[in-house]
Amino acid sequence: MIDFTNCKRIMSKAYSGANGKKIAIEYRGEQYMLKFPPSGREKPTELSYTNSCYSEHIGSSIFNMLGIEAQKTIMGSFTVGSKKKIVCACRDFTAGGKQLYDFCAIKNTVIDSEHGGTGTELEDIMDTIAQQTFVNPDALSLHFWDMFVTDALLGNFDRHNGNWGFLVDIITQETSIAPIYDCGSCLLPQADEKIMRAVLTNEDELNARIYQFPTSAVKLNGRKINYHDFITSCKFEECNAAVKRLVPRIDMKQIEAFIDGVKELSELQKSFYKQYLNGRYEKILLSAYKKL
Repeated sequence: MIDFTNCKRIMSKAYSGANGKKIAIEYRGEQYMLKFPPSGREKPTELSYTNSCYSEHIGSSIFNMLGIEAQKTIMGSFTVGSKKKIVCACRDFTAGGKQLYDFCAIKNTVIDSEHGGTGTELEDIMDTIAQQTFVNPDALSLHFWDMFVTDALLGNFDRHNGNWGFLVDIITQETSIAPIYDCGSCLLPQADEKIMRAVLTNEDELNARIYQFPTSAVKLNGRKINYHDFITSCKFEECNAAVKRLVPRIDMKQIEAFIDGVKELSELQKSFYKQYLNGRYEKILLSAYKKL
């Protein structure tokens, strides 16, 4: 395991966001954001901290496997006082003079919209995508739906308007879609060993986490979207197109091999992540793909 404790701190860089502490470091000549797991003490779980760092690493890596550009991540450790913490190092894609603007900020530039930047109603998001002028609207729509469908596979319950967006080169003013980031809410990060064993041994426990929850942060008619019901209904053409694009790219054996190669994971965690992902793949994405 890589120990980031003695890496050079970059004191002039800070990161926002609510989930856990973040610091900037230099590792092998490149700038990384080091994400610490948020404390689990505020949640009804036996964990002393959440598994969000594993979720960040696995989720980002699966996006990259599917050809959707995401942040590059490395698992490691960082010692604070006498405690060694598992951390996720995310290569800083804003290094070199780029500014990140999240979708919430871009949504606020659509001045004739009646809705604020934080609103996640699907119709409003699609209207903003069509009206924004930062990047090509068609390319952004494809990106959104690819992100949505992959988040469905990963069970991401918190892809709100503040954790995806755009990059602007400060010098050239060129704009682009930012790599996927902030995947810490994927893969049931609050699941402790008791929950993992229940999912592995009880089909009803697994099915509840496929058919019922987690839901998307995106809303339809005021309610958070149920990934299974929405995608398998095959009623939304742009979502259908994303399913048809992505399912042929999903190699579950490759994903399983990747999880097996994450040395920091216990055997229980590896089994849990593989079964959870296979279940969501087969019963949500593959089911919709076969219908289409």
